[in-house]
Amino acid sequence: MPLFVGYGIMEKMATVQGGDVMRKAMPIGVEDFCELRKGYYFVDKTRFIRQLLDEHSKVTLLTRPRRFGKTLTMSMLDWFFSIDKVDKSCELFAGLDIERAGASYMGERGQYPVVFLTFKDTNGLSWETMQGLFASYISMLLLRYTYLLDSPRVQEPLKKRFQQLVDMEADEARLSAAVVLLMEMLHQHYGRQVILLIDEYDAPVQQAWENGFYRECIAFLKQLLGSALKSNDNLAFAVLTGVLRVAKESIFSDLNNLDVCSVLSTRYDDIIGFTPEEVTRMAHDLGREDRLTEIRSWYDGYHFGDVEIYNPWSVINFFRNDCFGDYWVNTSGNGILRALLERADAQRIETLQTLLDGGTIQVTLNERVIYEDIGRDKSALYTILLLTGYLTTTAAAATRRNRYALRIPNKEIRDIYATEILNHLAQGLDTDTFDDLFDYLLHGDGRNFASQLQKILLGISTYNAANKESFYHGFMLGLSTLLLGSEYWVESNRESGYGRFDLAIFPEDPQKSGVILEFKAAASEAELEGKAKEALAQIEDRHYDTEFQKRGIHNVWKYGIAFCGKRIHVAMAKQDKQATTK
Repeated sequence: MPLFVGYGIMEKMATVQGGDVMRKAMPIGVEDFCELRKGYYFVDKTRFIRQLLDEHSKVTLLTRPRRFGKTLTMSMLDWFFSIDKVDKSCELFAGLDIERAGASYMGERGQYPVVFLTFKDTNGLSWETMQGLFASYISMLLLRYTYLLDSPRVQEPLKKRFQQLVDMEADEARLSAAVVLLMEMLHQHYGRQVILLIDEYDAPVQQAWENGFYRECIAFLKQLLGSALKSNDNLAFAVLTGVLRVAKESIFSDLNNLDVCSVLSTRYDDIIGFTPEEVTRMAHDLGREDRLTEIRSWYDGYHFGDVEIYNPWSVINFFRNDCFGDYWVNTSGNGILRALLERADAQRIETLQTLLDGGTIQVTLNERVIYEDIGRDKSALYTILLLTGYLTTTAAAATRRNRYALRIPNKEIRDIYATEILNHLAQGLDTDTFDDLFDYLLHGDGRNFASQLQKILLGISTYNAANKESFYHGFMLGLSTLLLGSEYWVESNRESGYGRFDLAIFPEDPQKSGVILEFKAAASEAELEGKAKEALAQIEDRHYDTEFQKRGIHNVWKYGIAFCGKRIHVAMAKQDKQATTK
């Protein structure tokens, strides 16, 4: 009764095995395959082992967003192939896909020395700190292999270099050669080529880019990884995971044996992340099939190769807590998304508006990017947003040469955009300020709404966009998406009556009030009142409230809002009220 690879929830579930009822925990945050198999439910992804044995390249790089199960996948490979784990691993794969594939596949179990590295915790705010963390990590790694110091088949000079690394006495040059050294010693000891597994190889790169020592980090990793992966007779094959292919003149620039399987690739496209079938099975087993539609809206929407994929971390957190929320955002920083906002000229503001509105954008992608391209190359930024999970493709195939249609995958990621937009545009304002704004808006308090919106606009860091109407529209859309929660639906540029409203807020409970907002840009403060009335008249004349009537919502507040720089005027319908702040 398979369920998860590497993720799950802490609740207990009853299953029947051999007539006996037993309870198995569903793990969250378990990243060791052996631990997972000892009493936890999981999704059987061991077909990946068979696929690797059938068709692996010399070096395979799997790029996927963070928290999609990469580490556990690598742990599974380690436990299957490692000669050091052969006595413990047999029972771990009993009854799984790889065993059913036949004896020839299972005969590969425990036949290789394996080096398994993970760089996800080698973070530092300076190159000196990060280098120290690498030295410490290498030292701890080599302690697992101290039996090599007693091997008569390993050359003595190699043992001395090994001990220097363990004692953290090696210089940077020898530190960068540590992986090659270990592989050579393992080859000498076992007389067999080595499998190299490197998890989250690019985690230090993003840290270095964000903290100003990118080139130092790249140079070190190029030596550390390049020497191990290129022209290394000790290498059987290697599998790496990461978020980006850090390419061009950087880490993999000299590597001609690299097979990159990104989110655009069809190879191994269903191995990392949850497929719809797996999520459906999970909902069935947990008795929550009634929530599948909502789960899909919140956490589905990714498109890897030819396969639809759910965010596994968020799905299992939903089942753990039995409520929807933005779980993925709390697992790491959003430096890449902030880079987009920092470069938010008028064109990108309009792009963000399109994305938040559920639309798509056409972008030329270039997977051979480096972080330094973000400030110079628009395609690089959107490529990175795709690879990091903030955008997804609408289909595997390009519309034309490297040209793809991109969109925000689901409600959770849409909320993350809204959060970052809010944080960027309205720095220094507290949450109560925004909560009060929407209390006034939803209850028809036009005067206080205008006053509060004025206060917020005076505090925002960006307001001088070329397309001012689009900017204010996008600003209010981001606020609404973030702050209104699950009790309201926010829609933008939708047909209703004889036209398209700018922004509408639909309550789930039809007894509550809805809201329509129409925005106008004024050329001067003297035009504010007239433009606000014009916006309100447009709502009335074009019957934008038609969609509300269709949904059984009869109480609708109508706001015409005019902007001039940071000055506003608000006109309200029906109540014969107008609120002005100058």
